[in-house]
Amino acid sequence: MTYSAFDLTGKVALVTGGNSGIGLGMARALAQAGASVAIWGTNDQKNASALAELKAISPQSIALNCDVGDEAAVEAAFAQTLSSLGRVDACFANAGVSGKGVAPSFTEMSTAEWERVLRVNLDGAFYTLRAAARHMTARGGGGTLVGTASLAAIEGAPRSEHYAATKGALISMMRALSVEFARHGIRAHSVLPGWIETNMTAKSIGNDKFAERVLPRIPMRRWGTGDDFGGIAVYLTSSASSYHTGDTFVIDGGYSLF
Repeated sequence: MTYSAFDLTGKVALVTGGNSGIGLGMARALAQAGASVAIWGTNDQKNASALAELKAISPQSIALNCDVGDEAAVEAAFAQTLSSLGRVDACFANAGVSGKGVAPSFTEMSTAEWERVLRVNLDGAFYTLRAAARHMTARGGGGTLVGTASLAAIEGAPRSEHYAATKGALISMMRALSVEFARHGIRAHSVLPGWIETNMTAKSIGNDKFAERVLPRIPMRRWGTGDDFGGIAVYLTSSASSYHTGDTFVIDGGYSLF
């Protein structure tokens, strides 16, 4: 007899930034485990490509264009998600922008650049998770809230203080949510990726000098991929994690330990 706790049949998962990279890896695994999946992204072409893949696995899945830094857009997209799929059992606030390569130093960082990163990475996560928490508490039955943070939250990230600030804040927010909403059966966690092959990291990973310095520091001797986040997404959505909340999952091939 197979272990049934990981079966997500009948559940609905929302993944922001779900049209590529880590988000798509999560969405793909969630669909394969039986969930209906809603992905949000700002690139219509990437949304369509990801949706075609997801529909082949889970026909009810949907993709919506949503800029998570726009409060009204998040409210509208969440309402449309509920209209299409009926409920949201797990919400992955995964959408984000990079802070690398824009500010030459902290002292020269513009207010506009600071606000650009906070708008998506922190405000966007707040708008998304707030909408999900409101829905889950109103309908009852519990749920899962997950925020994608970064190793930048726990390691020094020079010239990327704005990015690090958003990711550190996200960890704190998820811990607070785990305590506030536990009485409703809602669990909350953060996931900290290491060096993962995504559009955001393509420039760094594609640089030979960078790879020569960093890859030897990863004990598993490879870059991560979006699919490396499928298992944690399924676990956190499933009943297998029903008594597990407030955790910080580091998925980095051992990079932060070595």
